[in-house]
Amino acid sequence: MRYLPHTDVDVQQMLETIGVEKLDELFSGIPESCRLQAPLNLPAAKSESEMMALLGVLAAQNAKVSEWDSFLGGGAYNHFIPAVVDHLVSRSEFYTAYTPYQPEISQGTLQAVFEFQTMICQLTGMDVANASMYDGASACAEAVLLALRTGRKRSRVLLSQALHPQYRETVATYCRYLDVELEEIPAVESGLTDQKQLAQLLDERVAAVVVGYPNYFGQVEDLAAFAETTHAAGARLIAAVTEPLSLALFKSPGELGADVVVGEGQSFGIPLSYGGPGIGFFAVKQKDMRALPGRLVGETIDQDGKRGFVLTLATREQHIRREKATSNICSNQGMCTLMVAIYLALHGKQGLRKLAELNYAKAAYAKQQIALLDGFELVFGGEHFNEFVIRCSEPVAGLLQRMEQQGILSGIALAQDYPKLKNCLLLCVTEQNSREQIDRLVTALAGGEL
Repeated sequence: MRYLPHTDVDVQQMLETIGVEKLDELFSGIPESCRLQAPLNLPAAKSESEMMALLGVLAAQNAKVSEWDSFLGGGAYNHFIPAVVDHLVSRSEFYTAYTPYQPEISQGTLQAVFEFQTMICQLTGMDVANASMYDGASACAEAVLLALRTGRKRSRVLLSQALHPQYRETVATYCRYLDVELEEIPAVESGLTDQKQLAQLLDERVAAVVVGYPNYFGQVEDLAAFAETTHAAGARLIAAVTEPLSLALFKSPGELGADVVVGEGQSFGIPLSYGGPGIGFFAVKQKDMRALPGRLVGETIDQDGKRGFVLTLATREQHIRREKATSNICSNQGMCTLMVAIYLALHGKQGLRKLAELNYAKAAYAKQQIALLDGFELVFGGEHFNEFVIRCSEPVAGLLQRMEQQGILSGIALAQDYPKLKNCLLLCVTEQNSREQIDRLVTALAGGEL
């Protein structure tokens, strides 16, 4: 049964008001070939038990990281999530909570967001963090928009070629209809952003330079050098972090001179879930606080002198005039924010560092063993975190298929995004990969049967 509250008379009045005769005219901008020409030919409805059985069959076709040896990374990472994270976010006080507009009834949610912001600032070395974005890619694009808004009419943005391909694509999408010139800084030859090329590309029209930290190849960029070069040209340095666990081991982007730090927080307590949802974080220096998109929770004292939390800045179109909003598309991502806050609080500073060291060590062991194999070589030197690139003597497509037959997801082929890296794989090793799994990977790569 369909529920349509508008009568035929209502519909006709609305059509007359906007100046069209039929409903079909509302879709005139959509090509005929893209419109539904006939009713959908759907199968008959199933009972609940039949549907559950069908879903079970479909789910069994998925390669679950709990059953396969997964060495996939590239922006989504398989980290262990303590059971307490899911337990706490499943409490009704949290999963029924909405955006905390009224502080008198939202202190729990506001404090959780405030703690999230605080821990993001500690990790990134920045002064202020907002109440999160949808994901790392959109946060990166919003950082570019911030630089353009505050860049004194500058209209060029330089993106490292080693920045995550999806981040670069999202930035291009956001800037598609703006008067913005996007240029890439070469990086494929060494796996690191070319500092000499950056110096040549910088001029008075550049608003921002965007560099991955670590970059898409897992390599740790020299942010301090980039900051010095970028600032000398009057531009902002944006550091994009796809694997935030690395921040527990390496110097923070803020300490190295970054002006804006954005990234993806999925590694901190959020499951892979077919690629989403994620959670973007966004941190800046004090001077850019009012240019932040989204919401900002602050701490205060109530009339009785007790500690309290309020929505301090909310520059969304819901709160202010649309044309004054810094971003019309962002969210406080309440549940994901809470999951990250619980995860970080559980581990603490030392626990997070030990976890990062474990990731680093396991990746180093895997690199060492693969480098000894005939037909395989490490493509880039330098400092890595938990990802690295290998070149294979056999075609990558065949290798991936051969590995899948043995229950191993052995990496991401790079040729589509980086044609010069033909027959190259991006591998990722986390604390979830045991030594036995790594040894099985090495044996399978060498052509052995498991």
